[in-house]
Amino acid sequence: MFKSLKLYTGMNIDFEYIMPVFIEYGYTRQEKVAEVGDLARRGGILDIFPLSFELPIRVELDNSTVSSIKTFDPATGASLWEHKVVIILPFKRTHTHAAKFASFSAEAPMSNFVDLNIGDYVVHNEYGIGRFLGMQKIKLKDKSSDHLVIEYDRQEKLFVPVAQMHLVAKYIAFHVRKPKLYRLGSKEWKRDKERARKGVQKLSWELLTLQAMRMSSKGFTFSPDSQWQKQFCQTFPYQETSGQASAMEEARRDMESGKPMDRLLCGDVGYGKTEVAMRAAFKAVMDNKQVAYLVPTTILAEQHYENFSARLKDFPINVELLCRFKTGAQQDKIVKRIAQGGVDIVIGTHRLLSEDVVFKDLGLVIIDEEQRFGVKAKEKLKALRVNTAVITLTATPIPRTLYMSLMGAKDMSVINTPPQNRLPIKTLVVEYDDDLIAQAVSRELRRGGQVFFLHNRIQDIEKVKDKLARILPPDTRLAIGHGQMHAKDLEQVMSEFLKGRIDCLISTMIIESGIDVPNANTIIVNNAHQFGLSDLHQLRGRVGRFNRPAYAYFLLPKRIALDGPGRKRLAAIEEYTHLGAGFQIAMEDLELRGAGNLLGAEQHGFITAIGFDLYCRLLREAINGFKKAGVMNGEKIGH
Repeated sequence: MFKSLKLYTGMNIDFEYIMPVFIEYGYTRQEKVAEVGDLARRGGILDIFPLSFELPIRVELDNSTVSSIKTFDPATGASLWEHKVVIILPFKRTHTHAAKFASFSAEAPMSNFVDLNIGDYVVHNEYGIGRFLGMQKIKLKDKSSDHLVIEYDRQEKLFVPVAQMHLVAKYIAFHVRKPKLYRLGSKEWKRDKERARKGVQKLSWELLTLQAMRMSSKGFTFSPDSQWQKQFCQTFPYQETSGQASAMEEARRDMESGKPMDRLLCGDVGYGKTEVAMRAAFKAVMDNKQVAYLVPTTILAEQHYENFSARLKDFPINVELLCRFKTGAQQDKIVKRIAQGGVDIVIGTHRLLSEDVVFKDLGLVIIDEEQRFGVKAKEKLKALRVNTAVITLTATPIPRTLYMSLMGAKDMSVINTPPQNRLPIKTLVVEYDDDLIAQAVSRELRRGGQVFFLHNRIQDIEKVKDKLARILPPDTRLAIGHGQMHAKDLEQVMSEFLKGRIDCLISTMIIESGIDVPNANTIIVNNAHQFGLSDLHQLRGRVGRFNRPAYAYFLLPKRIALDGPGRKRLAAIEEYTHLGAGFQIAMEDLELRGAGNLLGAEQHGFITAIGFDLYCRLLREAINGFKKAGVMNGEKIGH
C-alpha cells in the first residue's frame, strides 16, 4: 500500500482508478460524508473526510483535471476554504481520537496542514533545508510527472516526485531568521540530523519516566456512572457535539481504569471543553473525592463558579470560589473547610496552590491553560500528577504533529466539532475611525446585544471611555474592567455585564481566557498590531457564542507603518475566520513569533538546525524506542 496519496489542483485523475485506492486505504463509500473515513462520489465530484482533517474536503473535476479542492461544512455543504494540495493518509476505523492519530499529517509531515508557497523554506528528510521554487513537470521515459523543485546552497536544485512528497515539510523553527541552506550531498546535514536525534533522547526519557511513574503508581478507581451522573448530564442545556462525547467517554474510561488520569483536552475557543471537565468533576465527587479547578484569571474563576453553582443547585454538592474576589477572612474560612472535607469542588486561581491549602481527599485536578501559570505552580502540579487524576484544558493548539509525537507519553482528547448553530466570526482589520466604531456598537445594541471594547492600557482607559461616551448614543451604558481594580468593584462590573445591564464593557486583556457572554457578539480591539496572533484569536473567541452573526474589529492607528510580521499577523487573523481555525492560527504564530518555550531552551538549537517537523518525528522515534525497551513498564526507572 502507498504511504499516502496526494491530490492537487491541475492534477490529471481518473476517479474509476482512484476509488479502489481509497477503499484499500480503509475509507468507506457512503451516500454523504459525516465522519472521518467516509467517502462519497457524485459524477465529477468526490467528497472525502481524510484522517487528520477537521472537516471533509470536496474534489471537483473539469473533465479529468482537478479544478478545485475545498474544505466544506458537511451540515450545510457550504465551501469554507481552498487547498492547493492535500495528502490523504490510510485510515483505520478506531474508537478514539488518540487511536486515529496513532494509526500512522511518524511519516506525516506538517505540510499535510500547511500549504507551501513559492519561496518558503522546506526540509527534505534526506537532504536538509532548501527553498521551495514551485512545481515543475519532468519527463522521464517518455512520461511527464509533477515534481517539487527545491533549491539548495550554491543554487543546486533537487527535483522531488510528488510520490515522495511525504519526505518534504515546511521549515518552521523558534525564530524568524532565515535558516542556512545545506549543500546537496554534504555530510553536514547528516551530522546535524544525528546530533538532533541524540538531543531528543533526554527529553524523551523525561517524558516517559514521568509517564511510567504515573502508570506504575496506584490511582483511585472511580465507580461506574451513577444515576445522579446521568441526571447531571441531562442538565446540559445544549446538544453535546460528537467531539465532546468522545472526550467525555475517554475521560470516563481513564477515571475507572485505576491508573491516575493525565489527559490533555484540546479544543478551539468556545468548543465546549468546560462541560467535559464539569462531568469529570461530578464523577469524582460521586466517590466522595474533592476537586480542584485551577484557572489563570479571577474573572474566569468567578464565571466557572457561577456556572458550576447553577448546574449543581439540585445536587448536595458544595462548591467554593478561592481567589482575590474573597476577603482574607473568607479565604481562611474556605481553606479550613477544604482541609475538613466540607468543600467538594473548589474553583480558583494560583491561590489554590498555596502552602496553606491542604485537601482532605483530593481526587481530581482540572487545569485551564497550564502554560499561563508560573514555574513554581507547574512544579506543584507535576508532583500532583503522580497519583492524582488530572485534566488539562487548552484552546491554543500546539501543532498537531507535536501532539502525535508526544502521544506515547500523554493521553489526548481533541474536540474538533463546533457547537450547533455556531457561526464563523466576521473579522475586519481597519484603521481607527470614530464613525466606524459608533456604527459597529449601535448595530449590536439595536439587535439587543452587547459589545467588548478592548484597550490594553490601564493608564488611559478612562479617556477611552470618555471618548466612546461622546461618539455613542447618550443612553449607551458603558463600564470599565481591568485587573488593578478593587476585587469587589471588578466583580460587580463583570456581574452587571453578564446580566446584560452594561451595553459596552471597556476592558484590558482580562477577558482573554474563557469568559463566556453569549449576548456579546461584537468585539472591538484597539491597537491590534500590539498583540500576538494567538492572542487575537483568543480575543475573537469571546464572541460568536450565540446563533447570530458575530463581528470582530481589529483597529490600527491611522497611517501606521507596520513591520513585516505585524502585517502577516493581521492578514492571517483576517484570513483564518472559519470554525476550527485555531490550528492554522497556531501554525502562523509559530512562524511569526517562534514556538515559545514548548520544549525547553536546550532543545531550541536542534529545532533550528533541522526544523520543527523533523524534530517531532525524531522525538516520536525516540519515545517509541524507549517504550520498546520497557520504560513505560517502569523497568528502567532509576538506572
